[in-house]
Amino acid sequence: MLIYLDIDGVMVAANSWRRPNILDDGFAEFTPQAVKALNKILEFPETSIVLTTSHKHHFSLDQWKEMFRIRNIDIENIQRLPENNENLNRKEELMLWFQKTEIKDHFIIIDDDKSLNALSPYLKYRLIQTNASVGLTDHLADQALTIMSTLDMELI
Repeated sequence: MLIYLDIDGVMVAANSWRRPNILDDGFAEFTPQAVKALNKILEFPETSIVLTTSHKHHFSLDQWKEMFRIRNIDIENIQRLPENNENLNRKEELMLWFQKTEIKDHFIIIDDDKSLNALSPYLKYRLIQTNASVGLTDHLADQALTIMSTLDMELI
């Protein structure tokens, strides 16, 4: 199962009144609730992450794996969308990716970007949209797991 994962507004709460705590690796600390929620989702069999965050190319994939590990998330399979050289919004960026790549039914999208509200019903069904100032929660993790289980059952 692929998880198209944003970071800001998902793993790092985006609060304008508070600067995030930056760790020694130069990246923001993830909120404890988001770490717990993502770890819950990652218990789903054969799960991997596709980074959609605007930071996706600021670090190598090995650095991303290490950053997740330091933040208490053990994930071996991390990919990322190509660089967004055309400054597309998140919806456009994902749509371009899905046009160039064979869409697999085994995926969800976790993001706070409001442009994703305009996705097709097929894609929007797979969207777990966070509140940017809160990020990923246990309740949203349960929603993600329900969708993932449903998608898994449809392929049997």
